[in-house]
Amino acid sequence: MHLIKLCVGVESIEDQERRIARRGSEIVHRTRQFPRQADALKDGGSLYWVIKGVIQARQPIRDLRAETDHDGRALCAIVLAPELIPVQPRPRRPFQGWRYLKPEDAPPDLASGANDDIPPGMRAALAELALI
Repeated sequence: MHLIKLCVGVESIEDQERRIARRGSEIVHRTRQFPRQADALKDGGSLYWVIKGVIQARQPIRDLRAETDHDGRALCAIVLAPELIPVQPRPRRPFQGWRYLKPEDAPPDLASGANDDIPPGMRAALAELALI
């Protein structure tokens, strides 16, 4: 099982990679809801990122931890691998929060070197038109 989430404020995969690099050794994304299917997510799941309306990359999920914020509200800390893996671009409409993504519905990883010669903006536009 996987999760899918909008990558708000990010312009490209490269932009997200820069943000990840600034975070330090442990990459954690916090969310208000703890997934009920946590065991399935920890068993090979990834967080798929929707960037500019297109699923463009994923990060493997290393762990899910229960935490609380400064006001005592429960949070889920999604611990992610630092690598951002490009996937076959697939358009996705906006949604709030995160959603489960079944393995059979997840876009495949891009083969190393596939579409590398296409600028990221053009790659996203072509994916939105379902041309790649």
